[in-house]
Amino acid sequence: MEARLQQARVGAWDDERLVAEAVTLAGQILEQAMKGQTLGERYRGWKLQRMLDDPGGKAFTMALVDTVFRPPSWERSAALLSQMVARLGLPVSFPWYERLGLRLAAELGPVLPTLVMPLVAAMVRYESREVVLPGEDEKFQSHVAKRKAMGARLNINLLGEAILGEEEAERRTSENVRKLESEDCDYISVKISTILSQVNVLAYDDTLEKLKEPLRMLYRTAMTHRGTDGGAKFVNLDMEEYRDLHLTADLFREVLEEEEFRELEAGIVLQAYLPDSYLLQRELTEWAQERMASGGAAIKIRLVKGANLAMERVEASVHGWTQAPYGTKAEVDANFKRMLHFGCRKENAAAVRIGVGSHNLFDVSYALLLRAREGVEDRVVLEMLEGMANHQARVVEGLAGGLLFYAPVVTEDDFGSAIAYLMRRLDENTAPKNYLRDLFGMWPGGPRWAVQRRRFSEACQKRGEVSSRPGREQNRDIEYAVVDFEGGFENVPDTDWTREENRSWIWRALLTEETRRPEVLPLQIEGKDRKSGKKAMSSDPSDPEWPGDSVVLADAGMVEKALATADLAGMGWESTVEERSKLLKLVACALGRARGRLIAVMVRDGGKTVAEADGELSEAIDFANYYAEAFSDEGLADGVEASPLGVVVVAPPWNFPLAIGCGGVLAALMAGNAVILKPSPDAVLAARRMAEVLWEAGVPKKLL
Repeated sequence: MEARLQQARVGAWDDERLVAEAVTLAGQILEQAMKGQTLGERYRGWKLQRMLDDPGGKAFTMALVDTVFRPPSWERSAALLSQMVARLGLPVSFPWYERLGLRLAAELGPVLPTLVMPLVAAMVRYESREVVLPGEDEKFQSHVAKRKAMGARLNINLLGEAILGEEEAERRTSENVRKLESEDCDYISVKISTILSQVNVLAYDDTLEKLKEPLRMLYRTAMTHRGTDGGAKFVNLDMEEYRDLHLTADLFREVLEEEEFRELEAGIVLQAYLPDSYLLQRELTEWAQERMASGGAAIKIRLVKGANLAMERVEASVHGWTQAPYGTKAEVDANFKRMLHFGCRKENAAAVRIGVGSHNLFDVSYALLLRAREGVEDRVVLEMLEGMANHQARVVEGLAGGLLFYAPVVTEDDFGSAIAYLMRRLDENTAPKNYLRDLFGMWPGGPRWAVQRRRFSEACQKRGEVSSRPGREQNRDIEYAVVDFEGGFENVPDTDWTREENRSWIWRALLTEETRRPEVLPLQIEGKDRKSGKKAMSSDPSDPEWPGDSVVLADAGMVEKALATADLAGMGWESTVEERSKLLKLVACALGRARGRLIAVMVRDGGKTVAEADGELSEAIDFANYYAEAFSDEGLADGVEASPLGVVVVAPPWNFPLAIGCGGVLAALMAGNAVILKPSPDAVLAARRMAEVLWEAGVPKKLL
């Protein structure tokens, strides 16, 4: 194997030769790893592969980890375990003694929960000890010493519950600081979501400023506490949600640009499953080159493929967006190769060290040969997950001359915090086409090997073809809603606030509304505005100093006039269902075009946040489109005759000034009724603007 690396250093290998040699080297690494595998490692690999190949085993394991240990009491956990065993049965892929133990736990747990369930929890913790390290000092220090003896380092990630408040964020930041101060930690990874409770991309600049001080604390600690190599300790900014991508990158750059940290080397993670990551890698590399040219230190970028695909898919589905990651595994693999090639260019590697985070032996071999060919072996480090495949890691460490393990750490008291990590890793391992799914059932020349080799070769061939265009490109500033009279119902997308264009768009709308002078909000009766009469003052709940708009109140005579007008107007509202459907679709389009203005009004008039108001506006548009299709079901034409009620009064609550009122109005109109809208005085402006949009779309004024 070393001879092959030497050939790469001195030979003029082209990319095609590099791919072929990487396949051969991967086979050699796997063969040597299998020979050096301990009995315990063989057993754990055998057991894990049996579970991965068994759908029932996978379902049971995920349910056990994600369900049974969530409740705060052992009694509830015991009941859930008993129900789960009765519903799912015990997986045949589990060893007989584990099935027996779980059967006894399911039967005895409800009777002796405080005795049985801690034993079950201890079993789960024991089984996951290789993947999630124990945080207790003595146990952790023992593991650190073992890794140092083999020439490897640990990248420590302190697991914890979701941050719900600033007190918790400060505690988590302090924990990371204390870990950096300890002698058994040289390298630590943190996410911005663990050092600030309110990460809000809508408040982008404010969030960025609030993140800076906790990151400065970590950087200062790294600079003042030397690692085992005599240099500063290392802080790595980890990546999780797509939402945090550019916020994390901007935080990384802006803090490291401060004079205090110009000579500090720090790192950031980029996920290859995001098309955006390649362009961001180029930007960060150019910035790092400029930083070094002005006397600053280099940086490090850790390349990973990404492990939050399920979450990103759910978020995209909920909001009606295109998912941020690539749509196929082949694209992810190709982008990973492209980013690796870019990072291994000598002029780029001089300013940006590269960490290659992968267990795919084809990718590992490719990285080893590529860095040797480019002469940047001292600038590219191999990284693996702690406990995932130790027998392979030992071979890679010896061949690479070092290895960095990504090591999640949790104490026994906080083991519940490890559940989300374990679930994500389990889901990642079992995903179709994922290399880790075949990891323990593969041998050179075998069927699983052949499949993974083909996927690797195809990804290498397509690395120059894969798109770097972001998956989410929504731009409210230039989009123009159009009417689709033929299409069926489909939820409209919410606004994607990760897009800078959309943030700028809404701030302009808010500024226009905030600088507006208070106005008299009239009654609308007989299609005419009535501004005289008794008035009440509306207010902005978020700005008590603002004088507010004046709202004209109706007296008894005006109420009678409104009822008579609506009754008369409703008599002429005998248009066909098809005509009313088209009108509601025009309304949906008009609401979409007025989105920015209506959001700003809800913020000012109802004290809504922008995100809340945007979701409410989407709901109003959905009401219009849904009710437009309400009579299209063939089952309605079964002999039942429908007739309008006449006049419908809609009185929405103040806390949903647009969606509920709009839904009631449109449902009544679609059914052929006239409507009297009676909003709360504190939400009358939103109702007025909504009515204006409806009128602009063609709803006769006398009907509303």
